[in-house]
Amino acid sequence: MSAYQQNIQDIIDLKKKFESWGDIEPEAVARMRAQNKFKTGLDVARYTAKIMREDMAAYDADPSQYTQSLGAWHGFIGQQQMISVKKHFGSTKRRYLYLSGWMVAALRSEFGPLPDQSMHEKTSVPALIEELYTFLRQADARELGMLFRDLDKAREDGDTNRATELQHKIDNHETHVVPIIADIDAGFGNAEATYLLAKKMIEAGACALQIENQVSDEKQCGHQDGKVTVPHEDFLQKVRACRYAFLELGVEDGVIVTRTDSLGAGLTKQIAYSKEPGDLGDQYNSFLDCEEVTIDELNASDVVIKRDGKLMRPKRLPSNLYQFKPGTGEDRCVLDCITSLQNGADLLWIETEKPHIGQIGGMVKRIREVMPNAKLVYNNSPSFNWTLNFRQQVFDAWSEEGKDVSAYDRDKLMSVNYDDTDLAEEADRRIQSFQADAAREAGIFHHLITLPTYHTAALSTDNLAKGYFGDEGMLGYVKPVQRAEIRQSIACVKHQNMAGSDIGDDHKEYFAGEAALKAGGKDNTMNQFAAE
Repeated sequence: MSAYQQNIQDIIDLKKKFESWGDIEPEAVARMRAQNKFKTGLDVARYTAKIMREDMAAYDADPSQYTQSLGAWHGFIGQQQMISVKKHFGSTKRRYLYLSGWMVAALRSEFGPLPDQSMHEKTSVPALIEELYTFLRQADARELGMLFRDLDKAREDGDTNRATELQHKIDNHETHVVPIIADIDAGFGNAEATYLLAKKMIEAGACALQIENQVSDEKQCGHQDGKVTVPHEDFLQKVRACRYAFLELGVEDGVIVTRTDSLGAGLTKQIAYSKEPGDLGDQYNSFLDCEEVTIDELNASDVVIKRDGKLMRPKRLPSNLYQFKPGTGEDRCVLDCITSLQNGADLLWIETEKPHIGQIGGMVKRIREVMPNAKLVYNNSPSFNWTLNFRQQVFDAWSEEGKDVSAYDRDKLMSVNYDDTDLAEEADRRIQSFQADAAREAGIFHHLITLPTYHTAALSTDNLAKGYFGDEGMLGYVKPVQRAEIRQSIACVKHQNMAGSDIGDDHKEYFAGEAALKAGGKDNTMNQFAAE
């Protein structure tokens, strides 16, 4: 017996016990239960954590089975992504959502637009997780509601084959609820603050938390200057805080993604505590840029360390920050990643300054010499100029191969004048295959774009404003938006339905029967929207 049929039977049995229930319709209850599969955020977190673990195992067996996500800054944006994925690919398998702290800061703070420096309200992060899952669950309710209506019609028409087909779709309905990798920044304070926020995020539905090794009060966007890292043990306290939060709430499969910003971070706020040579603190301090001094050369506020029997003074800036030796970024990244995986992390994130498979793969190879199953979440960032980067990569590769590149100016390869050239075509081919290539060659399990819908919202709004407020007038909306929505079967072209009008009508009928005043009758203007 399917869950749907079991729910019908359960209500039939309950009605015998509670005779005062009157006209409660068992199948209506079964439908409402099907439309509300996940009762709490913890139900969501446990369900999606299991999905991520299965996907990670599948990737370990076959790197072509990598996963992807796009950043979403509103529940509606995340909902439309998953509706589109189901429409185009028939399944949401291996597709997630990403919750970007950058977009929360820029778009969801009560302070207004903010830079990515952990200045936004930390409660806005779990609030967005809850909002995303509210919209994804509503997508389930809407899709199932349309199946229920089709089932009723098939029954009315006496079409048993069609009714059986629809009942099978209902019984095997695939939810729009997918894993969300959620950005907890640098933890928003000390380890206790990280734990408290992690709990809120998990309770809202997050199965994967991404945390970075920057100083909380000096946190910077990974693609900006001025990043300051913390010693490993300080960071690992926060990793443990996240794990304790998962375990306390019964999400044993919860996933922790540890991000290292060391590649682009040349500063640290403190010297690590070290008990003995070669321990983790000593390894961290070995990267400090120091100069040998004598006692007589010391100033009153100088801090010194002992290295190889010598008295060394770390270079300290007026900001009271200490400087790392130039060129140590990759070595620090590798140590960060190995240390994180040895202390509770499940996935790694290396923030790079360019999308270069050779660079990423080189670091992953070194990490895997110690941790063979190491795998990455990678930011396919809009902060990269993908066109210019890949055209320059092709230019450099062709130059090394001895090909004639005299027709190209390497510094001006972004120019539209190169768009139809062989070099541009090869660059686009490499961009297209980047995710599959990097999954295979650089250990990337999950590819995400942090801020895509920030940019698409701006671009589409610019195009709409240009047409509508210009000479095109109403055609500036109708042609590129509504006509395209209709012909591409975009779900929200019937915006009343998308917002829940039909779901509400169904409920009115359950509650009031023939007395229900419904909105979806023949005079509803949504009936105008057919593709042909």
